[in-house]
This record gives sequence, C-alpha cells and structure tokens, in this order.
Amino acid sequence: MPDLTTAPDAEILMAQPRGFCAGVDRAIEIVERALARFGAPIYVRHEIVHNAYVVADLRSKGAVFVRELDEVPAGATVIFSAHGVSRDVREDAAARGLHVFDATCPLVTKVHVEVSKMRAEGCEIVMIGHRGHPEVEGTMGQANGGMVLVETVDDIARLRIADPARLAYVTQTTLSVDETREIVAALKARYPQIREPKKQDICYATQNRQDAVKFMAPQVEVVIVVGSPNSSNSNRLRELAQRLGVPAYMVDAPEQVRPEWIAGKRRIGLTAGASAPEALAQSIVERLRALGARQVRALEGIEENMAFPLPRGLMPASVAA
Repeated sequence: MPDLTTAPDAEILMAQPRGFCAGVDRAIEIVERALARFGAPIYVRHEIVHNAYVVADLRSKGAVFVRELDEVPAGATVIFSAHGVSRDVREDAAARGLHVFDATCPLVTKVHVEVSKMRAEGCEIVMIGHRGHPEVEGTMGQANGGMVLVETVDDIARLRIADPARLAYVTQTTLSVDETREIVAALKARYPQIREPKKQDICYATQNRQDAVKFMAPQVEVVIVVGSPNSSNSNRLRELAQRLGVPAYMVDAPEQVRPEWIAGKRRIGLTAGASAPEALAQSIVERLRALGARQVRALEGIEENMAFPLPRGLMPASVAA
C-alpha cells in the first residue's frame, strides 16, 4: 500500500494575508450584534457570506437564512448579505415594514453608487462578473435596464451597444485580477472611449490574497485553499495557483483534505478566501499535521488593517452618541 503521508521534513507555508476581510468581519458582526440586541430569530437574506462554516455557526445562534423576503414575517428584522441587493429588494423590504440592517460590503456599495451615477448620466454599462452571483444580481439591480453582463473576452464580440461614446464598465469585486485585466483590455480595444471607474472595483482583499498566492506558489508543491464551493474569491485563488502550475484544491472542512494530494510533498501552501475564518484554516493545519507535516511557517505579506463602521442601530451606545 502506498505511503500517503507527506515527506518527513514537510512544512506548511501560510499565505499572508488570508482569511477574513473587513467586509466579511463587518457582516458577521452585524448578525451577531442583531441577535444579541433583538434576540432570535434574526432573518438573513441569502448567506451572509459564502462560507458553510460561518453560516452553520450563525444558524446555531439563531440566524434564519432565507432566499427571498417573502419568507420573512412582516415586521421582523432582516439583514441583507455582504453581497448587496437590488433596489427592488430594498423597496420590497420597506413596503413590508421589515426592520432592515444592511451588511452590504462598503466596497460593493461603492460599485452600486457608480452604477446609479453612470446611468443618471445616460451611460450604458457593461458589468464584468459571473452570472447568477448575488453580487452581480444586486449590482445590476441598481438600474432599470441599460446594463449588460460580460463574463469572458469572447462575450465582448457579441455586444451590441447603442452609443459607444456613452459606454462605461464596472466589475464584480471578487474577480481574478489578471483575467479581469484581459477583459478590460479587450473592451478598451473595441470601445476606446469607454469610461472606467475612478478606482478599480476589485476589492483590496481580493487583490491582496491573489498577490499572496502569486508569492507563495513558486515555493510550494501543492496549494490548499480554505473556502466553500460557492465562494467566488476562494475559487479564484484555486484557479490562480493552478494557472501558475501548482496543483490546487479547495476545502471547507479538514476531513476533505485527501492524503494523496500531499503524499511525499515537502512544501504545502495554505491560504484562505476572504470569507473563510482563521479557526477553519487552523483546523486544516491540524489535519495536515496528522498527515505528516512537521513545520508551519508564515510567509511575508501585507498586513491589513482596514475596518468598516457598523450600522448606527448596532453600534455601541458610546459610539452611536
């Protein structure tokens, strides 16, 4: 039977930064503070962030996750997820008298504001993103028409734009930086006058975690990404490592790590998507130790110190005053 443990001197190299970003920290804290202040149940439209571990933990504390607002009793407290919602959802919540706390990441809100401003100025908007993702649905739902979704460079050839002189683009915040750059270049080649955001829409955390994988990949023989299957930014980390020539796998529980992935390996890279908690990453470390890894080494990288304020109704009294 083959030996499925690591090499005798195997070490785990930990990417920096990894795990929770400021927007995810804020969203989870909003749910926890609402539960503490108002008691269970607190309703959350869609998963607050795309991580099964986080959702299960909040559900155990009294959060109730729903797909649509018609599942929320009239007058109840509901939280919008970090991915943002359309204008129609906001109007529906107001019409039904729901008590709303908005956990939309402020960097997603920035894109919403861009869309509203561009449409008010008469621009048609190309959104670069993944069809069906809640962030894309929420962002495109800021406008009543006048927006078109592009997922790949090939999609650009099929665009039919009424007035190329009044065209702009925005992007989902959790995309591959490199792939998005290629799509933007193709858009600019076809529509040289296209307006772009004043500051790139891909968020700092997505950029930093992808840069950390680029730094880590040449130093390891395999990459483990901690993240759930529906997490866009976690999937992009796995894809990036693979494009850099390193086998990469994504897990959101320690038992999902398969011994054959690391059999005989001396250097194992570990990172975590922006919605994956550090406690989960550490449980993967312990699984790798059980499979033979002996050392853990943190790589150099950016130290993040970003923080976003809570909604006024959930801030501590001393701050709210």
